[in-house]
Formats: sequence, structure tokens, C-alpha cells
Amino acid sequence: MDSSLIGKVEKAKRYAEEQDRACFTDFALRFQGDHRAHEVTYREGLWRCSCDYFPQYGTCSHTMAMERMLERMLPTRLPSPSL
Repeated sequence: MDSSLIGKVEKAKRYAEEQDRACFTDFALRFQGDHRAHEVTYREGLWRCSCDYFPQYGTCSHTMAMERMLERMLPTRLPSPSL
């Protein structure tokens, strides 16, 4: 490895330990539930899930699990819009 790459690896390790440097703005994923997979998205501070529960309540076990997994990498939670 050349010295510039070694420096990049060291910086990457430091960045990874300082999780407040990164903040998700949007993403999509497939979440494997107990019975089937669901499409979960996060855009502009709002969650969406393809499960049957989400449209009525604006939250579900899939979005809550993702919030826990990514707690330090998401902006302050905004209230879900009325559906």
C-alpha cells in the first residue's frame, strides 16, 4: 500500500467511529419480516412501509426496527403525516 492509501484507511476508521458525521437523507430497503418481505423507504424525514399496518398508523415494527438500527444516523424524528 502506498502512504496516501494508508492515510485514507486510517481516516476511514476514524470517520466510522464518529457516526455523527453521517446522516441519512433518503434510502430504500427490503426488510424481511416474519411472514414476508416489505419495502421500507425513508425520504425527507418520512418513513413508508409496504406492510398492511403502516398505512393506518404511520408506523410499524419494520420502520421502528430501522429507527433503532440507525438511531444516530437519522435526523431528529419528524411526526408522520396523517394518512
